[in-house]
Amino acid sequence: MTQFFPEGILIGKTENNSCLKNLSTLTEAMHEGRILEAVVNVCDCSHNLILNLNGIKGIIPREEGAIGIKEGKVRDIAIISRVNRPVSFIVTGISCDENGKPVATLSRRAAQERCMNNYISGLVPGDIINAKITHLEQFGAFADIGCGIASLLPIDSISVSRIEHPRQRFTNGMNIKAIVKSNEDGRICLSHKELLGTWEENAELFEIGETVSGTVRSVEDYGAFIELTPNLAGLAELKEGLTPGMEVSVYIKNIIPSKMKIKLIVIDTFETEKKPSPPRYFYDGDKIQEFLYSPVGCDKVIESFF
Repeated sequence: MTQFFPEGILIGKTENNSCLKNLSTLTEAMHEGRILEAVVNVCDCSHNLILNLNGIKGIIPREEGAIGIKEGKVRDIAIISRVNRPVSFIVTGISCDENGKPVATLSRRAAQERCMNNYISGLVPGDIINAKITHLEQFGAFADIGCGIASLLPIDSISVSRIEHPRQRFTNGMNIKAIVKSNEDGRICLSHKELLGTWEENAELFEIGETVSGTVRSVEDYGAFIELTPNLAGLAELKEGLTPGMEVSVYIKNIIPSKMKIKLIVIDTFETEKKPSPPRYFYDGDKIQEFLYSPVGCDKVIESFF
């Protein structure tokens, strides 16, 4: 069964490189209908994408640059933005230019259509898939789930601990895992927080009496919420100068599973905001049907169903 990956995963892989080795291997890949990857060098004035396939010129005509370009449903920025980035494609033809040099005609759209028909259209809620962050907006993160096809990960589905912007969790190009939240005619909406562990799994990383690092997420009249992990926050006593995004060291005063609470005391503050690190996942299966975040017996129940 053909596997489909976010763009950039095949770059550097032995099988991909072998297909791009020379004209003979590229021709063989064309006959086999293989999905390959290479980096775009130029987007010309007609918005055709130009690639260097190990000395052989590759051209992705504008209308083959992405699903929807031909029909006018997708703007040309989807093509222009691919310069200096890897793209997936299928070789659709090989000819010679006026100087007798080989030129390969490529189609990213065809690769995307195959990915959509043979993979994305069959995804159902609860499926856990690979994704690659491509763009961050205030309302969420866009992620490539295969051959450059993007899906939305809403900000409130990124983690249990609330954030002001997805850049506090992700960076462009970061490889992540995600859960299919819905699939409406191939338009996928994703979730992520259910892979980051329950309250208890995260709380078990800490002990009463420890002093650890954290991030201020919000400051209220009654205290400051300090994130210890993306799926765990505690409430600290107010301290002058605390602002959201600030890094702090906190003393763990108490951990109360029955109330899903962690009581903290701020020891010190640091102005520098740390950069996002790759997520730590507590679940490594390929499908999830339900997720109970809150401890059993806790008055407040937080759960997800797929």
